[in-house]
Parts: sequence; structure tokens; C-alpha cells
Amino acid sequence: MDKKEKLSRIFLVLLSLFVVMLGYGILLPTLPYYTERLALKDNLDTDLVNFHIGMLTSIYPLFQLIFVVLWGRLSDKYGRKPIIIVGLMGFIVMQLLTGFATSLAMLYVARIFGGIFTSSVIPVSNAYLSDITSEKRRTKIMAWSGVAISSGVIFGPVLGGFLSQTNFHYKYSLGILHLDRFSVPFILVSLLGFFVLFVVIKWLKNTAISDKFVSEGTKFRWSFSSYFLVLLLLSFVMQFVVTLFETVFSIYGKDELSFNSNQVGIGFMLCGSVMAILQPVFATYGERLLTTKQQIGTGLLISGITLIVFPFFKDEFVIYGLIVVFAAGGAMVTPNLLSAISLISKENTGQNISIQSSTNSIGQILGPVLGTWLISGGFYYPFVIAGSVVLLALALVLPSLKLNLEPT
Repeated sequence: MDKKEKLSRIFLVLLSLFVVMLGYGILLPTLPYYTERLALKDNLDTDLVNFHIGMLTSIYPLFQLIFVVLWGRLSDKYGRKPIIIVGLMGFIVMQLLTGFATSLAMLYVARIFGGIFTSSVIPVSNAYLSDITSEKRRTKIMAWSGVAISSGVIFGPVLGGFLSQTNFHYKYSLGILHLDRFSVPFILVSLLGFFVLFVVIKWLKNTAISDKFVSEGTKFRWSFSSYFLVLLLLSFVMQFVVTLFETVFSIYGKDELSFNSNQVGIGFMLCGSVMAILQPVFATYGERLLTTKQQIGTGLLISGITLIVFPFFKDEFVIYGLIVVFAAGGAMVTPNLLSAISLISKENTGQNISIQSSTNSIGQILGPVLGTWLISGGFYYPFVIAGSVVLLALALVLPSLKLNLEPT
């Protein structure tokens, strides 16, 4: 394909990633209030509100974990485009169900439905980008995937918080569906999802289907080399500490630092912005200074040390500075790991990236659970333990990789 067509395909795939993560981010600032309103309407004990917030947060990555490898394998068999389309359709339904929910049961259904279908979009989109990109440029394009994901997480909370506070006083009920101001952000992002779905159906070309999968049928066969397992473990560690940090920081900022919601929001925005900006920078220019393995090692070292020292500072601007440093470390690690995994097998790229996504989902489930549990012993514990886990992974796991990160 020519350069113009390749850029067009890349743009459409990145747009799909962005809109799905925008929908994920939109829910973050509104979920506590939305859950509380529905819980009160169902006459539930107010002491159970936080329990349901935690369950609604974790149930989404749980169902992503269950279904993500299935979608990756199907994309290897039938091509990436049909699976991305199915995922976008599921995303739209999830947003509409969330926006019109009149009970916690409907909200749970929406989150489960979304977890099942949106689990196809991110790994399969990354596999698509891997298919149309040369090995030399693989890390760079995976960094741009990270930019699309981080941008959705940056703008989603801002958009969700703003739209949920609009002066939209109209209320309308139709059976079990209900429309009010909390519905606005989800309806808007579902309309954006319809637009992206239309352009993807019309203009995105499907990837070539390997004859290997046509002849083998739908048999699932996984081969985990020690090299692949090391990459998966490092991916898990990074996702675990990032989600733990995100969960604990909002509580730490509110209760320990006396931050208001805007100050906490600035912290999240800084983290997402730094990740979005630096991932393509490191992917493009990083290898001029450091090898891939050295970039991963340096990123892990920076992230681990930053987490350990984080709870020992109280000044607002020092806290923001540490968040920037932590995000910079993550920006060095994430695209290099994703690129390395995509290079393991040309035939099973979608499956391998989906397995990595499953590993990340485990981190997304365990990080918030362990983080909130450790808070009961003091705010120092979650940060120090998370940082120690990163440094332990750096010391024990990373040396087993070859210097140039080529699989054995």
C-alpha cells in the first residue's frame, strides 16, 4: 500500500482507540455520583455505595480479561476489521445503557456488556497497527497507540465532569429507561462512537488472513516461551502499579493532602499528558541513546523510586513533579514492551497482544483492590510496596532478557 493509504488506516485505528478510551474516561468522575443516585433510588444501604463503586470499577476489566484472548484469536482468523467493528458496536450499546440506566442492575449489565465487547478494540487495533507497520517502525507506532489511549483518558474525565454538571433539567422516563443530566456525557460519546463506526466500516480495509488459520480451523493453541512470559510479567507489573497509583492517589490527595477535586484532577491530567507526549518521543529518539532493554530498565527504575519516595512529600508542586517523573518512566516502558510482544510471531500477533491485554486486565483488577486494602495500614504502604514490586521486577526479571530484546 502507498504511504497515504497507510496513514489513513493508522488514523482510523487510532481514532477507534481514542473514542473507546474517551468513553472509559468519561465515567471516571461521574461513577461515584451516578452509583450513589441509583443506589438511593433502589433503597440500598448507603454504606454499600462504595462497595458498588469498587465492584463496578473492577467488573469491567474482569470481563475484558475473560474475553480478550478470544477476540484476538478470532481477529487472527477472520481479520482485524470485523472484530474492531463488533467492539465499537458493543461500546455504543454500553454507553447508551449507562446513560439511560435507572437501576444499579442496569449499570452492572452495561459494564459487563462493555467489558465483553470493548475488550476486542484495544488489542485488535494494536495488532492491526502491527500488521501494517515494519518491524523497524513498530515501537514508534505502538507509542502513537499509547498517545491515542492516553488522550482518551485525559479528555474523558474533563468532558464527563463538565457535561454531567450541565443545566440540563429535562427528565424523561420510558419504561426502564431514564434521561436526565447524567445521561448527557454517555449519549454524546455514543454518538461519537456511531460516527467512528461509520467511517471504520466505510474506509478501513481489512487485513490479510493467513492461510494457516483457514486450514487449522478454530483450534486454540498457545505457546508461552520464557521470553514471552518475561514480557507478560513486566507488562503486568506496570499495569498493576499504574492502576494502584491511580486508585490510591485520589484517596491520598483528598484525605492526606487535603486536595480538592480540581487538584486531584490536575494530577491525573499531568500523568496522562506526559504519557501521551513522551511515548512517541522515546519511541522515535530513545534508541539513539539507549537500547530497548535499557529503556525498559531505566523506566522501571524511575517509576519504582518515584513511588517509594512519593508519600514522603506533601507540597503540591513537588507532588505534581513526582507524578510527571512517574509518568515519564511509564512512557519509556509501555511502547517498548508492546512492540517486543508484537514481534514475537507474525502469524499470532493478535493472539499475543490479546494475551498481554489479559495480563494487563489482571493488573487492573488487582491494583485497586490491593491498593485500597493497604491504605488501612497507612498511606505509605501502597506506594512503598508498589515501588518495591517494580524494583524487584527490575532486579529479578529484566536481566533474563537478551540485550537487544530478541526472542530466544
